[in-house]
Amino acid sequence: MRYQMKSAKQVRSGFIDFFRDKGHEFVPSSPIVPAGDDTLLFTNAGMNQFKDIFLGLVSPEHRRVVNSQKCLRVSGKHNDLEEVGKDTYHHTFFEMLGNWSFDDYFKAEAIEWAWELLTKVWGIEPDSLWATVFQGDIKDNSPPDSDAKSLWPKVTGIPDERVLFGGKKDNFWEMGEIGPCGPCSEIHIDLGPDMCDKKGERRHKCSVNAGCGRFIELWNLVFIQYNRSEDGKLAALGAQYVDTGAGLERIVAVLQNKLSNYDTDLFMPIIDCLSDITGHKYTSELNNKTDNAFRVISDHIRSLTFAITDGATPSNEGRGYVIRRILRRASRFGRELGMHEPFMYKLVPVVADCLGDAFGEIAERADYVSTVIESEEVNFGRTLDRGIEIFSTAVERAEKSNDRTISGEDAFQLYDTYGFPLDLTELMAKERNLKVDTAKFDELMEEQRARARAAQKSVSLMATLADAELPATEDLHKYHAETCDSKIIGWIDNESFKNRGHIVAGNEVGLVLDKTCFYAEAGGQVGDCGTIESSDARFIVNDTMKIANCVIHRGQVAEGSFSVGEKVKVVVSKDRDSIKKNHTATHLLQWALQQVVGQSVAQQGSLVCPDYLRFDFTYPKVLTDKEIKKVEGLVREKIAENLPVTCVVMPKDEAEKLGAMALFGEKYGSEVRVVAIGAKRPQTPDQRPKTEGQSLESAFSKEFCGGTHCDNTGQIGGFKIIKEESISAGVRRITALTGPGLTEYLERRSEIVDELTVKLKVPAEEVIDRVAKLIKENKKLSKELKSAAKQAGADSMAEVRGLLEAGEKIGSSFIITGRLSTTSVEQAREAIDMLKSKAKSAAVVLGFVDDGKVALLAGMTDDLVKKGLKAGDIVKAIAPIIDGGGGGRPGMAQAGGKNPEKIDDALNKAAQLIKEKLAST
Repeated sequence: MRYQMKSAKQVRSGFIDFFRDKGHEFVPSSPIVPAGDDTLLFTNAGMNQFKDIFLGLVSPEHRRVVNSQKCLRVSGKHNDLEEVGKDTYHHTFFEMLGNWSFDDYFKAEAIEWAWELLTKVWGIEPDSLWATVFQGDIKDNSPPDSDAKSLWPKVTGIPDERVLFGGKKDNFWEMGEIGPCGPCSEIHIDLGPDMCDKKGERRHKCSVNAGCGRFIELWNLVFIQYNRSEDGKLAALGAQYVDTGAGLERIVAVLQNKLSNYDTDLFMPIIDCLSDITGHKYTSELNNKTDNAFRVISDHIRSLTFAITDGATPSNEGRGYVIRRILRRASRFGRELGMHEPFMYKLVPVVADCLGDAFGEIAERADYVSTVIESEEVNFGRTLDRGIEIFSTAVERAEKSNDRTISGEDAFQLYDTYGFPLDLTELMAKERNLKVDTAKFDELMEEQRARARAAQKSVSLMATLADAELPATEDLHKYHAETCDSKIIGWIDNESFKNRGHIVAGNEVGLVLDKTCFYAEAGGQVGDCGTIESSDARFIVNDTMKIANCVIHRGQVAEGSFSVGEKVKVVVSKDRDSIKKNHTATHLLQWALQQVVGQSVAQQGSLVCPDYLRFDFTYPKVLTDKEIKKVEGLVREKIAENLPVTCVVMPKDEAEKLGAMALFGEKYGSEVRVVAIGAKRPQTPDQRPKTEGQSLESAFSKEFCGGTHCDNTGQIGGFKIIKEESISAGVRRITALTGPGLTEYLERRSEIVDELTVKLKVPAEEVIDRVAKLIKENKKLSKELKSAAKQAGADSMAEVRGLLEAGEKIGSSFIITGRLSTTSVEQAREAIDMLKSKAKSAAVVLGFVDDGKVALLAGMTDDLVKKGLKAGDIVKAIAPIIDGGGGGRPGMAQAGGKNPEKIDDALNKAAQLIKEKLAST
């Protein structure tokens, strides 16, 4: 089979254009890091961004949609990580070409168009294609997809014998245990008998879905037509959906006549660059360690580039932990190519060149991504060295064991603490003729996954509402009112949404109203707090959140009771004013940062709350004090100018033309709200803009934003940065204050200055000079003390050497007693340790006087302790002589007393007791 050579760019654009001609609207890929969906680590399918449509929470903007979705499959049931590199077609990152119908066309059109594109547009030989349909499942109460079975031959002409029935695993799709689901049809291509990678294996059947490299799935057509209830029964959905997915990498390999996805123009530029860096050549062989490393690294650098671009950063938790694992796995395979220094960051520009046309964000953020990866590579180099030490200890234990096996516990520690993939531990073990207890490792891994699943269940509200129909809330009042009249529609408890009955004092619920002036948490701004009141009841709102178009007021009934349908008064907390100030100041801060350190600054996240604002941004190094002061100065200038803050809702494309900044990774509709600062207002009627967009052109700050803001910058009052820090490689964080938070901060600082003026006895303006002088004097004194202590230590050591020379020797053992000049307990212990070391066999008792008190210390070498001479016994016997007491271990003991005049008597008694003990042994 030979096909017309097509570049990956041509295949992607050809797919999109084909479905555009069929009336589909192109929708850009959603980020790999899902926005507002804590139930999903990474976007792993094209349908993720349309989940709310399938759940019936929102209505679709378009009935027909097409796109190429960025996907990452490295966790959960969709986890291809350990398979990457071993074959020609598994990947962690891939593009999913997809077309969707939201209650528009259904099976016949989906099948017909898929066949038309594959065979007539791209020219794939029809005789090489197979289709599968769902055979049904009696246990699961799922009927066979007879419609699809009959439609395939009817609309495509494919022979009936090449339309195969398949089981639930391959041919039935479900969003979860409950909710929307339906049968699916897969399209497979037969690459020919030479591509069978399991020839000669017993019981291997060379066929579709048999795990054979000869038959590769190209496209999956999902027909969502059922809803599964909690009892497992299926019921027809009120709407029918089509959700298809075709892996770009596999289709490109077929159309470029390549036997491996890695030989296509999606991977070869990366592999060629890696070859130049390492000096190794790629030969496309499967059973080759070097080629395996090439495939792993070229796959993983794509995943890392897209994930970090979309907001993930390496860490020890959640998404960050997965990214760190991928990076470290690739780094380890780099050692197969002789790379012991950071190298992967050099591949990022190549990924950007290959895919930047389709996904402009990776080109825009390539420098930032390179910085993050290089930093992580450097850190892992140090971690790897420590991990190898732990591995060596595990090897020692394994070599002493009967079965020469590294324990599952050791393998898991290497994996969990040091980022060693299991295959790395197995590889290193094999080099030493050792095995690894993978069964125990898997058990520990499952325990960790169970803990992770349990942690995920804490996000319980979304799970509770997965199949609930929530009413929409009118919330436009949030922008211009802090109180409004409303009506109770229902509430959400731990079980479900309820729209009848009543709630009483003490109940904690999420209250749902027909309209509200509360702002629901979004875009970094916290949800509003406040109260909801009736004539005889009061509800305290602690937080406000939004699911689809439903605003949920979370809190508890403080007094009285509420019923569905009851009229209430909604009152937002006075904190709203502080939140507005912090939010508008955050916009000013981003603008100022770009003026001071460059336009490459991009927001990575933010927190806007009543007490402070927090802003995370991309920048590779620490901001200097000078830069921070300049940023503060620019923000304060704009506050002092009392500039207008204008909020306008407009088409998204118009906002983009204006240059309005969007928060990367955030989902936006066809219309957006733009917040502009400093737009000039018309002085005369003829100066009025023709469009809302034109009214914002003169603004110096324009951002997509749905939050609440001041009417003008003067309302912010003041601005102060109180902290600038690193939160991950290439990402900085600024914490700042405005409004009441700033006032309180300044008052506390003023109180500190007032107290210092009293303690230092100088006016406030002289405090800095006085403190500087004290610090200088303190440093001088500290230096003098260290010098004196050093001299005292030298004198003490000389004194100790004299005691050794004067010591009495009985047999091979020394008896050393003596009085030290002024010293410390630490120095006396050091003296005893030195004497024991020099003498090899010695009983040492030393004494000194410090501030009128006596200290006695005794030390015995191990050989004398074995003979029964114990330091603790000696000090107990001599301590009463100096009117004191003490004790300790056989090797070292200490006593203290009040009578310095008797110190020599105590030392003489010690020598006598030691001689008697040595004479008797």
